[in-house]
This record gives sequence, structure tokens and C-alpha cells, in this order.
Amino acid sequence: MICFVQARMNSKRLPGKTMKIIKNKPVLFYVLSRLKKSKFLKKIVVLTSTKKTDNIIVKYCEDNNVQVFRGELNNVAKRFVKAIKYFKINSFVRITGDSPNIDPNLVDRLIFKFKKNNYDIVTNCKKKTFPKGQSIEVLNSKVFLKAFKILKRKKYLEHITNFFYDNEKKFKIYSFSNKIFYRKKNLSIDNHYDLKKFDRYLSRTRNLSLNWKKIYQKY
Repeated sequence: MICFVQARMNSKRLPGKTMKIIKNKPVLFYVLSRLKKSKFLKKIVVLTSTKKTDNIIVKYCEDNNVQVFRGELNNVAKRFVKAIKYFKINSFVRITGDSPNIDPNLVDRLIFKFKKNNYDIVTNCKKKTFPKGQSIEVLNSKVFLKAFKILKRKKYLEHITNFFYDNEKKFKIYSFSNKIFYRKKNLSIDNHYDLKKFDRYLSRTRNLSLNWKKIYQKY
């Protein structure tokens, strides 16, 4: 299974957040380091744009032997379409580049569910019970490519899975959810406060193998 890590520098709330330095490493380092611990991911590719502002992401990936693919900045759906066709894949995992605490074991649980069943999408984003920063989506490439042909609205081109959730009756979607609501803490990077929080967390533990629940408890 291939994982596409969606990253860009022009975030509105915190520009350049993917490459913000924490403990001498960019946020992207932590995202990739945790994803590499997955048992089911065979390839990890950073999907960024062709804009010059994202050259820094490309340079980091090239310097660290991380595969990178470039496409449209705002038409994210088209960027994914081009990547799907380039890598000739039947399915893929989508992760955002502002998730330094992403749990590889949780990623594997969703991949396992997807592989064992005939779902179009397996997700933990539809019912938002996981903490922010643990968003994982596994998608069927053919289903995504077919949907892209009718995507017109800007929100669907920028937020590539919203179309499927807004039209859930047309697709086979399996939704992972928790009985307990874990959205009280944000484990992603959205603003300067989140950066400081992640920095403090790393000061207490450099263990990149903790599962999301243990991280949640320590945050």
C-alpha cells in the first residue's frame, strides 16, 4: 500500500508549518518517521505543489531519500489524480503533513480493514471521534478517479474526500469511530500554540513509538 502525505507551505493559519523546526527537525520529519513504522505501507510519497514556495519541501525530501510528487496547488484532487496515474496504484492512504503524532498502528488497522473487504473508503474522519492529527483515509483509486470526473465545486477539489462523505449513500464507506470522544486535545499542528505544545511533549519523551492514546494522555 502506498501512502500520500499531503504537504504545502502556504497554510493560512500557520504558513510553512510542515517545515517548522522542532528539536532540530521539521514537522515533516516526525510525520514520516512514524509512518515508516507501519507494517503495511510499502511506499511513502510526499505530495506537494509545483509552486516555488514548496521547493523547500522538495529539497528536504530529496536530501533525505523521501519520494516526492508535485502537482497543482489549489486543485488538490487533480494533484492526487496525477499521482495515482503516475504510480499506477489500485489504492492509497491519505495523511496530512501536519500530523507529527500519527499512529502507524492505527494506519495499519484501517489498511487491514480495507484489504479484507470491498470498501471504496475506510476512514476515521467521517465520525470525528479521534483526536485531530489522527486523520486517516484509505481510498480505492478507481472510485476516486471516477468521482474526480464530476467534481466541480471548489471545496471538493481542495478537500478531496468531502464529496464522498456528502454523498455517502453512493459509496461503500466504512467508518472507524470511538465510543469515547477524543477531540478535546489537538495532536496536529495548526498554529504556534500547537508547535509549542508538541515541543513540550517531545521534551518529556522522544519516543516516536507511542500509540495515539498514550500520546493523548501525555499531551
